[in-house]
Amino acid sequence: HTLTQPKHHTKSQRHTKMNTSSGPQKSVEGWILFVTNVHEEAAEDDILDAFSEFGHVKNIHVNLDRRTGFVKGYALVEFGAKEEAQDAINALHGKELLGKTVGVDWAFVKPLFGERDRGGGSGKEHHRERGRDRRGARR
Repeated sequence: HTLTQPKHHTKSQRHTKMNTSSGPQKSVEGWILFVTNVHEEAAEDDILDAFSEFGHVKNIHVNLDRRTGFVKGYALVEFGAKEEAQDAINALHGKELLGKTVGVDWAFVKPLFGERDRGGGSGKEHHRERGRDRRGARR
């Protein structure tokens, strides 16, 4: 009569059991789209007109440059239903809005399992001792 070892899963076996799909992620209140290359003179109503064709737009945020008062070039558009937001992406991404070709995509996306932010950057490590400049001289 032999004893059997408890079954331990390897790390890779555990990963295959977890959700590995990526895709849009819902915010607290809805499905938010990030709209890029928005014309600097666009108004919220211009964006609302374009996006409301695909469903009820819950919220629009257009960031303005404080100095010029013009749109900074992007907007956030929130839908209540994922399907409506997806329809807007499919129809408006790469299309012209006020003479500029806009990009439309999900503002929040779930990463694939294991694709976490690892600090970003160029991959080069930059270490400096406290109190010294690049040449090593004290400051």
